[in-house]
Amino acid sequence: MRIGVPKEIKTLEFRVGMTPAGVHELVHDGHEVIVETNAGGGIGMTDAHYIKAGARVVGTAKEVFDQADMIVKVKEPQLPECEMLRPDQVLFTYLHLAPDPDQTAALVKSGTTAIAYETVTADDGSLPLLTPMSEVAGRLSIQAGAYSLQKANGGIGKLLGGVPGVGPANVLVIGGGVSGANAADMAIGLGARVTVLDRSLPRLRELDDIWGGRVTTRFSTKHAIEELALESDLIIGAVLVAGAAAPKLVSAETVKAMQDGSVMVDISIDQGGCFETSHATTHADPTYVVDGVVHYCVANMPGAVPRTSTFALTNATLPFVKELANHGWVEALKADPHLANGLNVHAGQVTCEAVAHDLGYDYLSPEDALKAA
Repeated sequence: MRIGVPKEIKTLEFRVGMTPAGVHELVHDGHEVIVETNAGGGIGMTDAHYIKAGARVVGTAKEVFDQADMIVKVKEPQLPECEMLRPDQVLFTYLHLAPDPDQTAALVKSGTTAIAYETVTADDGSLPLLTPMSEVAGRLSIQAGAYSLQKANGGIGKLLGGVPGVGPANVLVIGGGVSGANAADMAIGLGARVTVLDRSLPRLRELDDIWGGRVTTRFSTKHAIEELALESDLIIGAVLVAGAAAPKLVSAETVKAMQDGSVMVDISIDQGGCFETSHATTHADPTYVVDGVVHYCVANMPGAVPRTSTFALTNATLPFVKELANHGWVEALKADPHLANGLNVHAGQVTCEAVAHDLGYDYLSPEDALKAA
């Protein structure tokens, strides 16, 4: 199979879909890997690194898309990239379609087979290809929040961990999943006073055991969110409904009542955000202020640390890329129902139930799509 790795074109996105080590694995299996020139520049990998690993480097994204049977990326295809996709091609990347009707329409129109990292599952119900970026985003959220709390950056002027004689900042983490737990871990490490909200009592017990009482756990209700938001210096939104748009858990009314200079970081922004006042921002212009509250809503947070993120992502995606390349997408998905859960669009139809529901498309199950294919 010919696997194409284009350079990412989203604003200030420096990650790349595959490391040279990943290229080496695929070439060893007998596949051809086509990499756009300087695709790995953001992680310190030159064209020479990719050529040494066995890749063929080409000058433009169009050459990659024209020649490849499967495109491996990081971020969702931008509209110019969607126009280069073909019906006989497989796209394997993060998609986050539910809050993005334009991208969904473009993928449907292209006729391509689009498999989303974020809806591939594991035996325990986890999302193995979302996990590494959730870990990165969770940890980054505290760095971004701490920076935004500084007075010069619009914040109230609090040091997250305080100092002897001066109390620490109050951090509220909404959602105790992978990104929320990593956010809480970083905040605890910096000395903040941390509260985690979740709707799963078993998960709250697990988090309480992990930190041995160094974090306060609360069952998530509207009342709890409204109450705790008013006394929080930093709120981390870390909720996820796989494939679907994120629920709006902090209302605009609550934001208006919060203290001036407090900060909100919305990790869920890839799925539309979990604050009513959220809208996607970029690393070039990451924050904005609503009713005195600083919002950080960068839609590709892990892109800020592309080297760490790319290596972590390739560690997780490479086994699935090899399945798709070695067996073809149809046989690979038939053999692995967890990978089949990643199928979001095929032959002009939406094959992710949550996306179809949120955007008003007819739903075709992955099983039926595989039968038709």
